[in-house]
Amino acid sequence: MKFVENLKESYVELVHKVSWPTRKELSKSAVLVLIASIILALIVLLMDKTFESVMSFVYGLFS
Repeated sequence: MKFVENLKESYVELVHKVSWPTRKELSKSAVLVLIASIILALIVLLMDKTFESVMSFVYGLFS
């Protein structure tokens, strides 16, 4: 009985109490997340290439 009551309360909350974003707000958020992900990926790529160069230089000193 509690399970059914919980489902009913969840439905009421999702339908009546939750404020869902509009399509425009959702699109803006998605674009922002995409841009932030690309920037973060480029930062990680830069760090990786820098570390690769430093390690190649260090290994070159000892070879």
